[in-house]
Amino acid sequence: SPVICGKCSAALSCLSSLQQNRVCVGQRAGVHTDDLYLPSQSDDDYQNLEDTLVVFCVDISGSMSVTTEVCVQEMALSTLLQESPHRRVALVTFSDEVVIYGDGTSTPLTLRDWGLVDYDHIWEQGVSYSIPHCIAETHQQLVHRIKELKEHGATSLGPAALASVAMASRYPGSKVILCTDGKANIGLGTMEETSSLSSSLTPYFYQQLAKQAVGSGVIISVMTFEGTDCSLADVGRLADTTGGRVNMVSIGTVATEIQLASIDNVLATGVTATLYFPYEDENNHKLVRTIGNVTKGLELTIQFAVKPEFMGVFLKRDTLPFQLQLSFKTRDLQKVTRIITEQRPVADSSRISTGSLNMAVLGVHCAQLCASLTMEGRVQEAQRQLKAQQDLVDQIRYDSLTSL
Repeated sequence: SPVICGKCSAALSCLSSLQQNRVCVGQRAGVHTDDLYLPSQSDDDYQNLEDTLVVFCVDISGSMSVTTEVCVQEMALSTLLQESPHRRVALVTFSDEVVIYGDGTSTPLTLRDWGLVDYDHIWEQGVSYSIPHCIAETHQQLVHRIKELKEHGATSLGPAALASVAMASRYPGSKVILCTDGKANIGLGTMEETSSLSSSLTPYFYQQLAKQAVGSGVIISVMTFEGTDCSLADVGRLADTTGGRVNMVSIGTVATEIQLASIDNVLATGVTATLYFPYEDENNHKLVRTIGNVTKGLELTIQFAVKPEFMGVFLKRDTLPFQLQLSFKTRDLQKVTRIITEQRPVADSSRISTGSLNMAVLGVHCAQLCASLTMEGRVQEAQRQLKAQQDLVDQIRYDSLTSL
């Protein structure tokens, strides 16, 4: 286990020094450390990596074309059968009722009426439903269930998503792929404006579900069709929070997007990142971000600013020490801590050249920030952030040219 300072909570490393009974990280300029800490024994049972589950949560309401859904789901199942024959696969459908088919071999479970508005009841039904077998054993049964689907009724999207997450929660690293083309208009998470009480509680429902999915190591991806209105501001938050994908697809691309979303690319679950800043007071010297699930290709950026009263002091320094602590569970449920300590150079815009600026990092940060603001409906603020980054790059380019 790492040695943690009792006051500032920074971890002791070979770069640390002790000043006034505190650990000061990264005191040697130009040096970088990257350490892993694994426990001598795990509190959890070992999990087979092939035990993860893919739950297809499919909209069969009156607004959805089931003919298209049947073809798409058959293609997705065939791909999973070929590439991951030992992967567990389950099916959940929703219209004015939610039907849990599981792997297609058991009697379906139907939730309707009051069963669509009881959060705890829906969760319990999803968790307790029979454990799906691998797709190599159940492919034919699943295809048979899919071919029997018929479109009808309203859209109980919220209860279906909840039941799907509950089923997937038994296997950290599992995925829920939500396919829909309309607004939820019945049950939990309804987005219809006719019910003021339900509408006011809708954001809270999706926030709670996203938080519960993250805690269970479940990733939710959302597929919706071009030209439809399914209120991505709320539903998209499920994917954004859990590390999934949000795609507005066409008939020609939906099968490919579902296949990409179902790829088993989970690296870790329960991830928490803590970034320590030096020279801060005891209660405000770190940033803690709960990331949850991490997949291959995930990029995370953090923006911070120097307090105005310290600007002069900071600009006199050549480097600034940082420490990043990552706590997470591996796919086999081992608890791991990774600690990265290093110095980063300090410079104002007049001392930065475009050649030394990492434009890729700036681009990723701006894209993530603008996407997050847009998902929340704050489009004008997203536009201002985009312009601010462009102005920064233009200023640095101008300063570089005038200094020649």
